[in-house]
Amino acid sequence: MAELTTLGQLLGAANSQYQVYDLGRRVQHIDMMAFHQIEALNSPYPFPIQGHAQFALVFWNQHGQEFVWFLKLPLDEQGLLNPAARSQFIKMVLEALGKDLTQALSDEQQQQLDNHPFAFRPSQEKLALFNALVRKQLGQQASGQYEFAMQYLSGQLPPDQWQQLGFQGLADICVRLNDLDHLQAVSYALENAAPQAIAALCQCLEHVSIPAVLADKLLAGLKTADDQKLFYLRALASCADASTQALQWLAGQQQLNADTLLTIAARNWTALKQEQARTIYLEALALQEQHFFNQIFADIVSIPALRNELLTAIRSPERSVQLSAAIGGLFRATRT
Repeated sequence: MAELTTLGQLLGAANSQYQVYDLGRRVQHIDMMAFHQIEALNSPYPFPIQGHAQFALVFWNQHGQEFVWFLKLPLDEQGLLNPAARSQFIKMVLEALGKDLTQALSDEQQQQLDNHPFAFRPSQEKLALFNALVRKQLGQQASGQYEFAMQYLSGQLPPDQWQQLGFQGLADICVRLNDLDHLQAVSYALENAAPQAIAALCQCLEHVSIPAVLADKLLAGLKTADDQKLFYLRALASCADASTQALQWLAGQQQLNADTLLTIAARNWTALKQEQARTIYLEALALQEQHFFNQIFADIVSIPALRNELLTAIRSPERSVQLSAAIGGLFRATRT
């Protein structure tokens, strides 16, 4: 029997079909061709977070029964999967289950799979978005929370009934934003729902692609919100142009504080592809504590789509004295 060295080979040997979803910065589907390139170590993981790839493998047997692995695998300095860690996980699975990955598990087998070092538990909203996205892509119905969420968002229920809303119902609507009158309901809710409901809705919107008309509404909400600016900002994560506008407006309001900078790095990082926004961000980041600068810069420079631009930016002769000092501190920390 040929040695199984990749997750794709492992699932193929078990006659399982599968899909892959990133659960690091945002919940999003990873194209199978792209995942094969990642597994072959030909491409860096596209959405690294804190030096790891956090993703879900959804696979199912010939009877349509579904199974999920939530995996957190380390990456090397080039952003490639660590093959030793992957091999360790594959070995553990084979020792526990053999090739029948969809068998009923004994208590001992379940304990082995629950306690391995590469497992992680997604946050509540990410888990809701993941479940909604999988249901949609597999052609399944939305959850039982969908109906109440739709009634609430569309104004059929009073705003003070927000306590009965669940993330899962909101997620079901957000991943189906282009279906029925979902966009209309979401737009209505952003202007009329309780603040708590709007915050939860924004946490779901940050993981889906939003149309320009909704991005405009969220950007307007960001500019008028008192204590919920970060929720509106996160909801713009899929829209690079709107995220850039939000970053520039926040800078003009002297509101690029540590929480805002962290949010942009984690969710709205596509704004940093734009040179002016990138310069504003790095200059604001340089005003923070040195350890915070080091941590955030190390995180965003690991994103393949930003790496070259960020490395060029920190070498710019036009950078400020503060940014030069922060970069010097970063280099000193890496040498110790």
